[in-house]
Amino acid sequence: MSQHQAAIVQDLPLHAVYLSFDLQENVSQSAVREALQRLQTLADGERLVIGIGASLAGFLQASIPGLREFTGIAGSKVRLPATPAALWCWLREDERGELLHQQIRLQQALAGAFVLQQKTDAFKYAGGRDLSGYEDGTENPQGDEALAVAIAADGGSYVAIQQWEHRFERLQAMPQAEQDDMIGRRKDDNEELEEAPESAHVKRTAQENFEPEAFVMRRSMPWADGVRGGLYFVAFATSYDAFEAQLRRMSGAEDGITDALFQFTQPQTGSYFWCPPLLSGKADLRLLGVG
Repeated sequence: MSQHQAAIVQDLPLHAVYLSFDLQENVSQSAVREALQRLQTLADGERLVIGIGASLAGFLQASIPGLREFTGIAGSKVRLPATPAALWCWLREDERGELLHQQIRLQQALAGAFVLQQKTDAFKYAGGRDLSGYEDGTENPQGDEALAVAIAADGGSYVAIQQWEHRFERLQAMPQAEQDDMIGRRKDDNEELEEAPESAHVKRTAQENFEPEAFVMRRSMPWADGVRGGLYFVAFATSYDAFEAQLRRMSGAEDGITDALFQFTQPQTGSYFWCPPLLSGKADLRLLGVG
């Protein structure tokens, strides 16, 4: 019986690594399938969540309903980079040393077929806050509702990824009241502001205010590289529609008002993946011709 990758709805770990891979040049389908067979044994859906990109499915001549590339938002008033990849991996641990060992095993399994595109180190900060100091994922669905939002009928899920880089000097230059108006919540107690401006992030992304409602399961984490940092945004759902509805409104494509978040942070990447269900405790990749 197929099951979902459990980490999609579990609590966030203390530490994580996000890895994106491209296919090696001139690689054969058989080499890719052999690498995916090795990956299957590692992808338990808890310590390692995997996502399949449209380019990988296309290379293997596989049809995965609903899977497509992120290509941006028509009419956006801000830059929304599209950075497709063949494979996405979310490594999760509560101890950093285990992340290293897990990454070594993963890259050994993929050697000869995939090449690393991007590596991002992430972590839990201040009990679940973004590096801006504001709580993240406040409106996430819970319990059975989370499963209904994030997991499709077959146990699979569709994930949207964006790595946002913060300009901390811009945030620090803002008075606290201006920061709160930008988010639409008070930083100190996370209470929503009744009189927040229309550009406030909370108003731009209020999931129940879309038609149809645009609920996603956010599993974002802060990231850092030297003195650079921000939020690695991750949203799971049963399709990409809810994410695109939110991003359309955030980017000003819907009504011309851009999310105030863009004053201090911008996405550097954007990609879509399909997260397969599990079968007998490992990733079910039969749609890709991998048994």
